[in-house]
This record gives sequence, structure tokens and C-alpha cells, in this order.
Amino acid sequence: MAVVNTLYDVGARDEDPNHTGFAHLFEHLMFGGSINISDFDGPLQRAGGESNAFTSNDITNYYDVLPAKNIETALWLESDRMLSLAFSDKSLETQRSVVIEEFKQRYLNQPYGDVWLNLRPLAYQKHPYQWATIGKEISHIEQATMDQVRRFFSTYYHPQNAILCIAGNFDKHFIEDLCTKWYGAIPKQIKPSRILAQEPEQTDYRTLTLTRDVPAAAFYYAFKMDQRKSEGYYFADLLSDEVGKEKSGRLYLQLKKNLGIVNDISAYILGSLDEGLFIVSGKLQEGRTFEELEENLWPLLDSYKTEGLTDLEMMRLKRKWLTSRAFQDQGLLNRAMNLSYFELLGDAHGINEESEIYNAIGAEHLKMEAKRLFRPSQCSRVFIVPQKTS
Repeated sequence: MAVVNTLYDVGARDEDPNHTGFAHLFEHLMFGGSINISDFDGPLQRAGGESNAFTSNDITNYYDVLPAKNIETALWLESDRMLSLAFSDKSLETQRSVVIEEFKQRYLNQPYGDVWLNLRPLAYQKHPYQWATIGKEISHIEQATMDQVRRFFSTYYHPQNAILCIAGNFDKHFIEDLCTKWYGAIPKQIKPSRILAQEPEQTDYRTLTLTRDVPAAAFYYAFKMDQRKSEGYYFADLLSDEVGKEKSGRLYLQLKKNLGIVNDISAYILGSLDEGLFIVSGKLQEGRTFEELEENLWPLLDSYKTEGLTDLEMMRLKRKWLTSRAFQDQGLLNRAMNLSYFELLGDAHGINEESEIYNAIGAEHLKMEAKRLFRPSQCSRVFIVPQKTS
């Protein structure tokens, strides 16, 4: 098998604040066919392959998995839609409807679905991370014009703004020749400059309470963390594994098992390229209050500033990360996507250096990161209260 992975250096953060959701819209439009090939999926499926894509606030990633002997089918399809995507009114209207329906189903008509539509603008006042990948509001997609769509495509979807990774058992020169054959004629363009509004340092505890038709009260604490290329990112990542640990983590043991305040609780990072968010979230046990949660959660978070992990705990924590990464890298698709992402960060070889970085992290690093992170002035908090029924 082989993988053709194309990472475009464009995400929701690159959108006009008044015309959001375009990167995600293009995730769908790119499967609508090109001028020369009306059906993207058909030829790929006949070659024994499958394709998909995803969009984040930072990138848009498209991938094809197929038998290695049919690799040219994927390169033909990918290069052709990069060169000459079809912009028909029918395709735009079809994909616009799909995106609008997704917006309604996943964000507006689903319990807890709109939390990120509210948490992001609370946490970010200036930076374009203040809106979700789906966009700020449905009207931005409803009112998208063909001219705007064409302009967005011509700005971001070309070789100078893309990273191509081909994974499989191939001779390097054979692949280089194929890339020249299928991509060599695509006109060069200037890579767009990225000048984003910088987020000012947060100095206040921002809070928001929403009343929604949900089965249980929910909470989301978002702490500002360092950007992807900093050492603080690695500290926060490992710390989130410890804080969010089930069965034996401090938050789980005290808030769920001992006090019964929460029904579930977790911790994770968003993995953003720019200044990101460290999230602690969960749901309250029926009959318990947010006041009880606040009273007990903050002392537990403070404990990470003063009580370091033992050598055994650090070893187990890092072993868990390394094991998870090893299993992930067994998949050819994951390796292709990770290589593309590290190339975006500056050097694909970085994928081979991360294990050393995590192995070098000590308990003192996590204490230092906890002191930096777990402060009310770094936190944006959303509570979701169940709507009362008569």
C-alpha cells in the first residue's frame, strides 16, 4: 500500500474575520471534481483506494490510501485538482448546503455542541483562533460568493503553499520523476505572507455561564499555553497526560472517586501552532454545584505546582507517551501525515527527535509549567447549566 498526503498551509486562522469557514468549505469543495475530472472519488476507488481530509485552525490535510502499483492515479487526481479545480455554481451550492447542515448538526443542535463557538472568543480577544474551524456563524457560508471562493483557492491551493508526502516502498528517483511528471507544469505562485493579529497577554479570569438543553452540567477551563515550537508545548503536553489521567490521577481520585463532585473529568491540549489552550473539562454529578467544583479544583491544580512526581511516576508517564507514539507510527498513513506536519514546522526530521525531547523532561519541568499555566489570570472558563423543564 501507499499514501499520498497533501498538507496545505492554510486553516481557519487565515480567514477574513468577516468571511470565516472557508478553509473547511474547501475541504468539501476539493472533492467536487476538477475541470478535467468530474468525479474525484470514482477513479481512486476503482484503483482500490480511498481518500479523506480534515481541517483545523492551522492546516488543511488531504490524503489518499491505495495499492502502491496504482500510485499514479492518486498523483493524477491530486495534481489536477490543485491545477484546475472546477468552480461550478452547482458544486458550490451542494457543498455549501453540506457545510451548513454540518454546522447545525454538530454545533447548534447537539448537546454541548456550541461550547467552542463561545469558549474560543472568550479565550482569544484578537488572534483568529477566536473562531472555530466551522466558522463564526452560518451566514458567512450562506453569503460566500463565487469570487470570494475563487480568490481563496488561488491564494492558498498551489505548490508553494503545499507539502506533499508520498509514503510506501518506492525508489526515491522513481517518485521524483512522477512528481515532476504530474506537478512540474503547475505554475509557480508566491507563498502568501501570514500576518496575524497578536493576542495580548491575558491578565484576568474570564468566565461565561450558558444555559442549554443538556443532560448534565458541564465545565471547561481553558489555560493559555505556549505555541507549538516552544519547549513549553512539550511540558504542557506531558502535564496534560498526568492531570487527565484516569483511575489514578489527582483530579479523578479526589473529584470523582472521593468527593463524587464530577461524573467525568479530563485534561488535554489543542495542539495549536500558535499560543494554544490547555483544557480541563468534564461534567458534574447530579445534585452537585459549580461552587463545590471551584472550591476543590483549584487546590488540586495548585498541588501540581508544589508536589512533584516521583521518578517512577515520571517513567510511567513518559513510557505511556512513547508507547502511544510507537503504536501510532505503525500506520503508514499516520507516518505520512506526521512527516508532512513536521516539515511544516520546519524540518521533517523532527519526527525522529521528539522522543528525545520527551525523555529529557523531568518532574521539575512539569512543576514549572504548572506554575505558569494554572493561574486564574491565564484561564477562560465556561459553565453550561442544564435548562430547567417545567
